[in-house]
Amino acid sequence: MSVAVKKKQGKFTYKDYLSWPDDERWELIDGIAYNMTPAPSRIHQKILGELYRQIANYLTDKQCEVYFAPFDVRLPSGKEKNDDEITTVVQPDITVVCDISKLDEKGCKGSPDWVIEILSPATAKKDLKEKYFLYEKFAVKEYWIVYPDYKVVSVYVLNENKSYNIPVVYGEEDEIKVGIFEDLTIDLKTVFA
Repeated sequence: MSVAVKKKQGKFTYKDYLSWPDDERWELIDGIAYNMTPAPSRIHQKILGELYRQIANYLTDKQCEVYFAPFDVRLPSGKEKNDDEITTVVQPDITVVCDISKLDEKGCKGSPDWVIEILSPATAKKDLKEKYFLYEKFAVKEYWIVYPDYKVVSVYVLNENKSYNIPVVYGEEDEIKVGIFEDLTIDLKTVFA
């Protein structure tokens, strides 16, 4: 089933984004505003919760931190004079940040180390296309796309040329060795249970 993504007309900045109603969720990609409604499905939330649990348990007593949506990730182009002028603000389902200097009260400013997006009918095209190129451009080291309906995860890893390799695809019986950590493995049996 295809779902039309709602967009605001025009080009927007983080300053505009902050002025929108709190009960609405939006993302900005190069100034284009994407509505994040409807709310994620129960299965989406269950997968999100289990991924977060496994990652958070691993990160206990470690420097890196994990956050789940809604959590603002501001990706400045470098041309902005201040935060208000940033034109890209996304809310990945899961964000892992190891450079704590990127964290502030508003969220994360700069590239996270690892991002996970769980596909839903309303966000699939954006996650597979716009966000793929966005995360590659901003050098997110690892990008996972979760397909709840198929119980599959595609893992993209940034190579030395600052582009993503062909994804490795994992199914519900697999365990995924996380590339940015030496000893973290995600058990997909429990993620998709």
